[in-house]
Formats: sequence, C-alpha cells, structure tokens
Amino acid sequence: MLPTALTSLLVSLLNLITSNEPVQTPIKQASSSLYFELRHQHAVSSSAHVVFSDYSIPSRLRFSSTNQHYQRYDDEKYTNTSFTVSSRRISSFKPPDFESFSQARTQSMKFGQSVSLPWEEEEISAPDVESRDTLLTLAKMSNNAYVEPEDPAWYELGSNWTVGYPFGWEPDADGFRGHVFATPDNSTVVLSIKGTSAGVFGGGGPTVKKDKLNDNLLFSCCCARVDWTWSTVCGCYRGGWKCDQSCVEAALTDDSLFYPIGTNLYNNISYMYPESNIWIIGHSLGGALAALVGVTFGTPVVTFESPGERMAARRLHLPTPPSDEHITHVYHTADPIAMGTCNGVLSSCALGGYAMESRCHQGKSIIYDTVSNYSWAVDIRTHGIVSVIEKLLSDPWPPSEEIGRQVPEPIREEDCVECYSWEFDE
Repeated sequence: MLPTALTSLLVSLLNLITSNEPVQTPIKQASSSLYFELRHQHAVSSSAHVVFSDYSIPSRLRFSSTNQHYQRYDDEKYTNTSFTVSSRRISSFKPPDFESFSQARTQSMKFGQSVSLPWEEEEISAPDVESRDTLLTLAKMSNNAYVEPEDPAWYELGSNWTVGYPFGWEPDADGFRGHVFATPDNSTVVLSIKGTSAGVFGGGGPTVKKDKLNDNLLFSCCCARVDWTWSTVCGCYRGGWKCDQSCVEAALTDDSLFYPIGTNLYNNISYMYPESNIWIIGHSLGGALAALVGVTFGTPVVTFESPGERMAARRLHLPTPPSDEHITHVYHTADPIAMGTCNGVLSSCALGGYAMESRCHQGKSIIYDTVSNYSWAVDIRTHGIVSVIEKLLSDPWPPSEEIGRQVPEPIREEDCVECYSWEFDE
C-alpha cells in the first residue's frame, strides 16, 4: 500500500465523494447499459506516489509541484460528462486477498514453489465485449488516458463533461497516468491507463523515459538486447543467445516499475469504492499493464493494440487463476506491435529504441483482420488508438455482420511461442 500521508489524502477524497478444478465457462446474461462520469485523473509523481484528480465536485484539491502539498480550490465552471456502455454478467476467479496473492508470488520467485491459492469464483459485471459500441466507447476512454480534458485530442463523449485542473499531471509527474470514470451511483468504476508516449508511437511528454524502460523490460526477450550496438536495460545478457532467467525476473520486481504502482493504485481505488465493480482498460503499454493488474485481482479487462503480456506475467510469477477469460484484447493484423512482429534490428520499433519482442496474450483476443479484409499494410502507424477509433470501430465490421455478429469472435491464442531463439537458464 501507499505511505500514510497519501492514505490520509485518499480517506479525505473518499469523504468528499458523496455521490485445480474444471474451468467454468463464463456466465453470460442479457447486457445492460451503464452511465459514466469522469470522476478522477490519476498520475504518479517522481517519488512514485499515486495522485488523484477529483472531478466529481466543484470544490477540489490541487497538487502544487512547487510547494509539494495539496490546496483546495473552487471552480464554478464545470459540468458533468456522461456516456453509456453495455455490460454483461461473467464468472471470474479472484484470489482470497492481495496478501495471499503476494505471498504466493514470493514463494514462486524465491524458492520456485508453486502455491495453490483458494481462488474464489464470483459472478461479476463486465463490459459487453461483443458490442461494437461498447468497444468504441472504451477505446475513446483509453485515448483520453493520454490527455487532459482541455486537450483537442480529448474525445467529448457527452454534453456535460466535468472540466477542471488536472493535478498530478504537472511536468514533474513522469510516470503512471490515466483517468478514473465512475457511474453516478458508483456501482461501476473504470480505470483507464495511459500507454507509451513517444515519437515512434505518436506523442511525447515527461513520461517518455519511464514508458520506454517499462516497454523494454516487459516485452523484450532479454533486457532489450537486440544486437551488440544496444545498451541493455538490465545486466542479464550472458553472450550469444543466452539470458539469465532469474536476473530478468528480478529486474521486473523494482517497486518503481509500473506493475507494482498499478497494484497500489487498484488497491486504493478499491478502498475508495469498496462496493463497486472495477474495470481496467488501456491502449498499448497501458493495455498490457491493465491485463497484468486485472489477472492479479480477477478484474474485467479490455485492452487495445496491446503487446503480448503473457511472458511478463510469467516472469512476474503471477499465480495463474483457473480461468483468465475476464481479459479481452482487441487488436488488428496490421499492427506489428500487437501481432508481435515489430522486432529485429531494422524494425520500426528497434529503430526507435524499443525491443518489442513479445506476442502472446492472456485471456481471449478479438482480432480484426484488416490486412485481408481492408488491405491495410502492416505499419507501426496503425498502432495508434485514434486509428482504431476512427478507422476500425466507428463503422460496422462487414465480416462479422455477415454472420450476425458486431465484432469478431473472441478466441484464445493457442500454441503461441515467443523468444524461441533464446536460451534461458540460471
């Protein structure tokens, strides 16, 4: 959990908020619509502290980078923005508690012991991923994790969006970012996580350095060792095509990396909204982080154009639940990052300094074959979330409509192999 001072802040914010058994097939019921408001922005400062931007009331807290404290301020010029998504009931497996999950990880990491957790199966509310409109809305939420409400790139999804100063997004906040949305009755909360900000992916800003570090640790085979000209992000390369597996795993456990920050964030959101359904979404790196946090807590996840995160989950020693079908990845075949083909010395990713060598996803994937059906060329420029929103999800998908569906059928990625050239040992 976070330091006492931050916990006290979260309590204050909470006071302000008025408003080995057979795998079970997920339970599906008729979908229903949920009405959302932008409730918080979140960010992580240079000290790795999670900070929230509260958008629910006119009197709010602002974080001052100069004075390093929070100040209350009033803004009469604000409105409430809202939009709807469809939900459905599914079954999900959750650990008994985060402490038990963490202890199982520790036993696996330190002693190579696999601990059998007493997973708890629950029927929960999740996004209706077979609804195109729902995916479109969640994609727009994922886009908005990159920007502030005043930014021209922000998608206005309704007539009454809340507008306010986004504390936690000052220049010194250089890490984990995003937004928190909630229904007016707080029954459902959506955590939207920002992906990579860098020129090669579109955009930039103060988070570029840490985004790149997380990309190269989570998605490379061995510390971003592409060839002899690269400076690796950890000292695990052992010559030739050999990599120290324990070293790589240890490199991913640093508390300053995004996964532990994500679990801290989730723990605090669940503290602020103890009775709420929580969903996690994100694009690219944000989507992979969403999936890693989602499998930790058994929380519904929807990602867009996410690089494969299954290898990272194993290296993090995340205990595997009986089913991970609460995680849904949405991507298309022209995106070399999501497809796991943006690798090699001359790839677009490598030329930008990114070793994006993973390709296997957890859960199920909704894959749009834009290469065969739309004749899209495989190009890193199709990776952006705006391209997905404007060119893919905004219009019906003909191959699905022909068989009475709105989106491609979610499938598991069977027989997926990555980093096959490498030899991993102690």
